Amino acid sequence: MTSIAISHADDAVPVKPRGPRLTTPQVWGLVLIAPYLLVFLAFVVYPIGYGLWLARHPASYVALYNDPIFARAAVNTLIFLVIGINIKMLIALFLSGFFAQSRGWIKWLSVLFILPWAVPSIPTILSVRFMFNPEWGVVNHLIFKLTGEDGPNWLNDPAIALTMAIGMHIWKSLPFWTLILMTGRMAIPQDQFEAAEVDGANVWQKFRFVTWPSMRTLYLTCTLLSMIWTLGDFNSVYLLTGGGPADLTHVLATLGIRYLRLDQLDMSMASIVCALPLVLPLVYFMMKRLSR
Repeated sequence: MTSIAISHADDAVPVKPRGPRLTTPQVWGLVLIAPYLLVFLAFVVYPIGYGLWLARHPASYVALYNDPIFARAAVNTLIFLVIGINIKMLIALFLSGFFAQSRGWIKWLSVLFILPWAVPSIPTILSVRFMFNPEWGVVNHLIFKLTGEDGPNWLNDPAIALTMAIGMHIWKSLPFWTLILMTGRMAIPQDQFEAAEVDGANVWQKFRFVTWPSMRTLYLTCTLLSMIWTLGDFNSVYLLTGGGPADLTHVLATLGIRYLRLDQLDMSMASIVCALPLVLPLVYFMMKRLSR
């Protein structure tokens, strides 16, 4: 007698469904993006992580706090941010209205105005430094020709040297922000100004009730972004004054270079980390405004 074994469906071994397989375009996409990911990890993540690891020792911050040059650099950085940036943005706001006029000679003048921003920083800032050299600079040479007396040593006074560095920064970056604000002005509908003219508004009233409400968000965003960029900008100070005289015109960006040249790598990284309490709130407020 032959017995036949009947297997129930419940006794069958379940087959696991296969996961989704990558398609050929997806594989090629991962292959092509891998080099960029490796470059990002090698040249962005690793340097930042290594710098934070070097600045992990509390003794570095204690030594930095006891260094009087650090306190002066922090004050100079605040002066740059509070005074220099706001003066620059106010001038840019005024010039944006000037260059927005549709006149032929203003267009040619705008080409000359944008040259300081278009030319590289190193030759322009060094040329200004050579011009104000007390011995053979062209400025003191003209003063001697006109008055018969020697000109001052411009970069030997900390207040004058820091003021010149702020002026150099304003002169170099002013065309860029003027162009951005001018673009914002040109985006305002012209019929709003025509309606204001019909109502008898003068130039100040047009700016107060038409131009400023339309540009306020752009102006504040540009100001915050300029502050963030200025915290990492060391060209205006380092190339013009070198932090001198007597290391009294350093900002936090150039102070890190000073410690680096003295082979104090931990203090160099610590001085850069100390700038984060200034950078992070600015980034937060800027992103908050952009999200609106």
